[in-house]
Amino acid sequence: DGDYTSATFDHPQGLALNGEWLYIADTENHAIRKVDLVRRTVTTMAGIGEQGSWGSLGGETKTTSLNSPWDLVLIGTTLFIAMAGSHQIWILEETENKIIPYVGTGREGILDDTLSEAQLAQTSGITTDGKNIFFVDSETSSVRWFPADGQGYVRTLIGKGLFVFGDEDGDIANALLQHPMGVEYYDGNIYIADTYNHKIKILDIATSQVRTIL
Repeated sequence: DGDYTSATFDHPQGLALNGEWLYIADTENHAIRKVDLVRRTVTTMAGIGEQGSWGSLGGETKTTSLNSPWDLVLIGTTLFIAMAGSHQIWILEETENKIIPYVGTGREGILDDTLSEAQLAQTSGITTDGKNIFFVDSETSSVRWFPADGQGYVRTLIGKGLFVFGDEDGDIANALLQHPMGVEYYDGNIYIADTYNHKIKILDIATSQVRTIL
């Protein structure tokens, strides 16, 4: 931590911007960092610099070890974290000084269920339309979603199973991806970094169609 010139990171991945604050998933340091863009300082919000173990229940932000946080998205005061190493999505409530699992049992899979019973698989990218959270699970080559308020289920849009992958556009029932790692929502579409296919694809939510744009 410190000012811009002295702070260091290790393989940072995801970013979330909130006015003068920039939140960073500092993946290999197993930490969430916060940059004050006005004062030009960096502080650690959560994590102790050591990789957390499977089955962690979370806890206070400064004493809880994290497991490869990969991407971030902010809704209001809640920071949603794609915790790739534990196959879960966690939430950080800075005002309450806590960081806890929110979605996923921690067992690797593609099981759609309640938020606490669903199975995820190396959650890497995460985004939102303001009401729902969309994310990609790299190990199941899937695009999935759930209501941000927690009142619902995890649902799969694209994805067939653990280590099932391919390169197929068209209807989401038949579409295949290969190890997607980034995702972004904009204007009714989900933009997907289909990493191992070396492509950018769009999923049109209204039509349930996937197409390659790059």
